[in-house]
Amino acid sequence: MSVMDAIDVIKPQAPRAASGVEKPSLIGLSREEMGAALREKGVAEKQIKMRVSQLWNWIYVRGVSDFDHMTNVAKDMREMLKQHFTIARPEIVEEQVSNDGTRKWLLRFPPRGAGRPVEIEAVYIPEEGRGTLCLSSQVGCTLTCSFCHTGTQRLVRNLTAEEILSQLLLARDRLGDFPDREAPQGTIMPAEGRKVSNIVMMGMGEPLYNFDAVKQALLIATDGDGLSLSRRRVTLSTSGVVPEIFRTGEEIGVMLAISLHAVRDDLRDLLVPINKKYPLKELIEACRSYPGLSNARRITFEYVMLKDVNDGLEDAKGLIKLLKGVPAKINLIPFNPWPGTNYQCSDWEQIEKFADFINSAGYASPIRTPRGRDILAACGQLKSESERMRKTERLAFEAMMIANHGADD
Repeated sequence: MSVMDAIDVIKPQAPRAASGVEKPSLIGLSREEMGAALREKGVAEKQIKMRVSQLWNWIYVRGVSDFDHMTNVAKDMREMLKQHFTIARPEIVEEQVSNDGTRKWLLRFPPRGAGRPVEIEAVYIPEEGRGTLCLSSQVGCTLTCSFCHTGTQRLVRNLTAEEILSQLLLARDRLGDFPDREAPQGTIMPAEGRKVSNIVMMGMGEPLYNFDAVKQALLIATDGDGLSLSRRRVTLSTSGVVPEIFRTGEEIGVMLAISLHAVRDDLRDLLVPINKKYPLKELIEACRSYPGLSNARRITFEYVMLKDVNDGLEDAKGLIKLLKGVPAKINLIPFNPWPGTNYQCSDWEQIEKFADFINSAGYASPIRTPRGRDILAACGQLKSESERMRKTERLAFEAMMIANHGADD
């Protein structure tokens, strides 16, 4: 079977209108904000708490995207909601399904103020016992990490809390992960439990440069009366925005991942330029102070393997020294090539030697399994260039996606 035969590209027959074009969305509002929105439209004060509770349940437990489906809400109330608000999903521009079950959605959101509609990608990775959804937090990125393809796209704007949450709601729709929904026939997903059990903020953008919206979205995603994801199954990845790291643990309480990739400041300055502002000493100190850090709540350090750049034994020794005393897991990531890059992936034998050394020092050091390699669903390869390249070119490049993040229980 050829690679072209191995994937499905699903075009929606009738794309929904993107949410928020004319009317504000209730998705992404806190309970207080939702109550204020209803109050402004004339809902009686004594009804506010009850109405918010109803809406919260319908949106986040039942997963409805149409006010008419809210059967225990009075008809005149539903008409008011339809007139003033929306809970619609974003438009699916394209849905791709890999031969390993990985799914990638290209989603379109409306313009915010002066501007144009924007597109982002979300990726779902099914594994035995879990299903992980990778969410984007920005359109584009400002970090310009030299090995990262996504970083070649300039920042267009931050996503709102609604747009971040909408990626999760849409994925649960498509996977039959809400009551009375069914997944498309042949969908690969965990045999038991929730289809989306884990989420990772590892898509387009730097989440901590959009802290407030990411915080609000993740607090709603982990709310026990709604989507109810465990905080131990939510991982936020940062390239090292040091001032916001403690706040992430204190105010959101999710698992933390650090895009590390180098153990010397001179090399990390090149690979991850934010290091010039927040060097390794400050970054690791912020990690040591992360609220709730323990052997049961380790920080994941991401380390992309670049041939003859950061994959030597001295680098492995430096990594152990750098992380001494930090409860940590080190994910080794085989580099994913992209057009124009000057880097190559480390030889597999060298990656295994590197992993063996890290493991012998007492740190878990899994080598990431390639996922979604036939649909360019890869770390650092999302959206911009994959949209511009011809499909035959895209499919020629190997890609892998996030796995093994967050707790299993």
